[in-house]
Amino acid sequence: MTAERDALERDAADPLAGFRERFAHPVGARGERRTYLCGNSLGLMPLEARRYVGRELDAWAERAVDAHFEGADPWYGYHELVRDGLARLAGALPHEVVAMNGLTANLHLMMATFYRPGPGRGAVVMEDCAFPSDTYAVRSQIAWHGLDPDRELIVARPRAGETTLRIEDVEGLLERRGESVALVLLSGVQYFTGQRFDLARVARAARAAGAIVGFDLAHAIGNVPLALHDDGCDFAVWCSYKYLNAGPGSIAGCFVHERHGLNLALPRLAGWWGNDPARRFRMHLEPEFVPREGADGWQLGNPPILAIAPLRASLALFDEARPSRLREKSIAMTGFLQRLVEDIPGDRFEILTPRDPESRGCQLSIRVRRDGRGLFDELHDLGFVGDYREPDVIRVAPVPLYNTFHDVWRFGSALAAHRG
Repeated sequence: MTAERDALERDAADPLAGFRERFAHPVGARGERRTYLCGNSLGLMPLEARRYVGRELDAWAERAVDAHFEGADPWYGYHELVRDGLARLAGALPHEVVAMNGLTANLHLMMATFYRPGPGRGAVVMEDCAFPSDTYAVRSQIAWHGLDPDRELIVARPRAGETTLRIEDVEGLLERRGESVALVLLSGVQYFTGQRFDLARVARAARAAGAIVGFDLAHAIGNVPLALHDDGCDFAVWCSYKYLNAGPGSIAGCFVHERHGLNLALPRLAGWWGNDPARRFRMHLEPEFVPREGADGWQLGNPPILAIAPLRASLALFDEARPSRLREKSIAMTGFLQRLVEDIPGDRFEILTPRDPESRGCQLSIRVRRDGRGLFDELHDLGFVGDYREPDVIRVAPVPLYNTFHDVWRFGSALAAHRG
């Protein structure tokens, strides 16, 4: 059987095939549909997002301020409409999650509570090549506390000659240096290599060292199974414009384990939407901040309705498709892509992402020896949408909600046909 025939037969038997047409796909200059493999950067738009957003625009036009408390979905509690869906994808209890702000703002809010350096214990552990915004946030927080970021930021690096981080090396680092570590902050899925970390093992090692542990799940939520409550991390943050398909700059999310969320004495940077709802509109009559229980107690302002509405459309699709089926298809599609790349003769391409399906999501990071940028530009001209990371890596992500095995086959064939 040829690889193309294999792809077509898999697509014909795919129980999730119908979801593809429930997304808007980018088109080229002649109106042809482009092959979109960039969900790791920005997910496609669910067609239903227009209806969800339009409904709130109508509410604004028809009711104005009264829409906060009137209509089918009053704005006052609008963020609660995505709580259960996010909790299911995060493996959390509903009161442990909240949709709010942007990812880096949420990280700063979490660090304001959970990064509490003391004498001899001020270090933060991050993985090598962490997403730059996380690094900026961490270094600025260390400096905010009057400490030296160059001294207190500990970077866990792959071994010489390897491209991904061994979890046992993270554990070993914490055994050796744990007494100096205040916070461990790792990705759920590493943005550059696509490596998926074992969050339960990281959390156990961090807590054994006496450190707080948090995760950036920007590339993990909606991509790989998560079990934040059971894994025992202290907090997590994420965005929703990648695998959650909620649109550019859309609402982010936050997890706070209930052992902390129920502790109302924890210090935090406060805002009025984190206040006890019974007191919220008492305003100057009761000026003392009394936080809500759960992750909601870290909210600052009222929810951005037009940024949450598209997420509702996407979460409905996740519930309908069922994450277990999406994960099964993701493993199959990414494995198919891996085989296609590895079957290309020569040594021009190297897959940085782990081979083990349990150690990755749907992203493959492909190192291109010799003119990677030229190849990427040529692929773009051929209708393939991925992304390029300097100095030599093309990232592609066959997303199970809207990509096909034939998409994958066409991309692999284009790589094989290129003469670089």
